[in-house]
Amino acid sequence: FAGEKGGGRMSGWKEFTLNEIVDFPPVVKLNRGHEYSFVKMEDISVGQRFVFPEEKKKKYENSSCSKFGNDDILFARITPCLENGKIAQVKLGKSNSGFGSTEFFVFRGKKEKLNQSFLFYLAKSDLIWKSAVNSMVGASGRQRADSGFLGNLKFKIPLPAIQRKIAAVLSAYDDLIENNNRRIAILEKMAEELYREWFVRLRFPGHENVKIVKGVPEGWEVNELSTICFEKRILVKKKNISDSTRYVGLEHITPRSMMIKEHGYATDIQSDKLFFSFGDILFGKIRPYLHKVAISHFDGVCSSDTIIVKVDNKECQAFAYLTISSDSFIDLATTSSTGTKMPRADWDFLKKQRILIPNDGLLKQFQKLFDVYFGAITNYQGRNDLLTTSRDRLLSRLMSGKIAVENLDIQFPASMKEEEVAAHA
Repeated sequence: FAGEKGGGRMSGWKEFTLNEIVDFPPVVKLNRGHEYSFVKMEDISVGQRFVFPEEKKKKYENSSCSKFGNDDILFARITPCLENGKIAQVKLGKSNSGFGSTEFFVFRGKKEKLNQSFLFYLAKSDLIWKSAVNSMVGASGRQRADSGFLGNLKFKIPLPAIQRKIAAVLSAYDDLIENNNRRIAILEKMAEELYREWFVRLRFPGHENVKIVKGVPEGWEVNELSTICFEKRILVKKKNISDSTRYVGLEHITPRSMMIKEHGYATDIQSDKLFFSFGDILFGKIRPYLHKVAISHFDGVCSSDTIIVKVDNKECQAFAYLTISSDSFIDLATTSSTGTKMPRADWDFLKKQRILIPNDGLLKQFQKLFDVYFGAITNYQGRNDLLTTSRDRLLSRLMSGKIAVENLDIQFPASMKEEEVAAHA
């Protein structure tokens, strides 16, 4: 950027407290049994830009909840969700309002002072997010950011016109990331559909010429899941883990996605961890109904809340993953889980489940096709990693005023078109 200015503030930036520029909509009570557009904490993944409450409709169950409008910012206030940066901007569509867990702060910029997309990036910056992490109070493990402390935070922001330009620069990166995520989702669905076609509906190549005996194609077998994969447990002491080692917590695993899109580093961890390798399957043990199952595309460490599944025969990897991540297997893992508040999947039970296992030739053929899908998926994820790194480097410079955007002719991205129309109405 030609506008880089060695650390100086831009003229026109004014200092405010968060209370002076942001409204915090109050907690409300709703009618039990009615259906609302609702967002739970697990509906937001780390690194996610937008959340769409209309896709999350549910019957109201809790005694109170947060109420939000279109473009409001949902900001996780409870550890570990806050520490991992669960922050998202609401897109309501046709609804006038949505509702969510009281474990979110709802940020709504005051008109004439704050642009909502700029507020999203402001919330993600160290100016608010890091301060919120440092303000947490309460018992260990259930700490919450202190609203009074946040409200009194002071920082400088530019005029709304400059805010929109800053948000446009950062949104351009996020729009590209979202596009790649959509491509990843399409490829994942293609792989899943191929699995169902071949191994559930039994319409695999050459099926017309294969005899079916009691529901089992000739040359296939019914055997325990443990015959093709097993749980791997390699415990690594914290002191022996390099700071540069990637760390994957359950919060980093996106529900219903085979790709690990986010991760931390060993500097974030406080205890011993389990080691996993490229190609291992990571299965979220806690609350298995969240459907957190992924294939690792790097080596790293994870917590014991994750079951690491190893497939010895590379030609079985795709079949094993798609079997374990199937809805029927997740339902079984959920119904057989133990515990009430934090139910955990029981691998000793799951590994004994008898499944229909294809012959080696068909497994090899399926793996070859799957590798094409997975190769493309990892390619898109690699692009996203680069985009995320570039965006985050710009974020701190733009929010601190070290990069000037006043004189830049910026094309506003699609995700901000509605805001631009409203701003000039």
